[in-house]
Amino acid sequence: MAEGLLRQLSGHGIEVFSAGIDPGSVHPLAIRAMDEVGIDLRGHASKHVGEVLDLPFDYVITVCDAAAESCPVFPGGTQRVHWSFEDPSAVRGSEEERLAAFRRVRNGLQQRVVAFLQLAPIQERLAGTRSADARDSLNSDSGESGELYSGVEKQLL
Repeated sequence: MAEGLLRQLSGHGIEVFSAGIDPGSVHPLAIRAMDEVGIDLRGHASKHVGEVLDLPFDYVITVCDAAAESCPVFPGGTQRVHWSFEDPSAVRGSEEERLAAFRRVRNGLQQRVVAFLQLAPIQERLAGTRSADARDSLNSDSGESGELYSGVEKQLL
C-alpha cells in the first residue's frame, strides 16, 4: 500500500521499490482498500530485501515493527525512516472488520506519505522531475502540451 501511495502522490516523480523480509503477493483486502482510492495494486508483489540491497537508495522506509527490527543496513548515505503501523493482515474478525484495518493503515500511510513528500529534499527532487517533464513536453514533436502533475496536492480521500 505504501508503494502505491508513494507512486501516486508523487505523480510518479520518485522511484519506489517494495521489498520485505518475507515477500509475497498483495493481500486481497489491501487491493480492495486501495481500489477505493483509485490505486490498482493488482499484479504487484514485493521483492525480497536481498534483491535490492545493492541499489542506491536515499531513503528506506519500514512500515511495521518486525521489518524495522530485521531491516539490513543499506550501503551509502541511505536514511532509514520507520513508520509504525499495525499489520492489518494479522487482524481477526469479520471481513468488514479486517477491511476496516486495511483502511486505517491506508489512511495513516497516506498522511505519512503526504508529510514525507513535503520534505525539502523530496520537493527538490520532484521539482527537478517536473522541470524535466516540462522540457520533454516543450521539445515534443507531437505539439501536445504535457500534463504537469504534482501528486502532493492531490487528495485521495
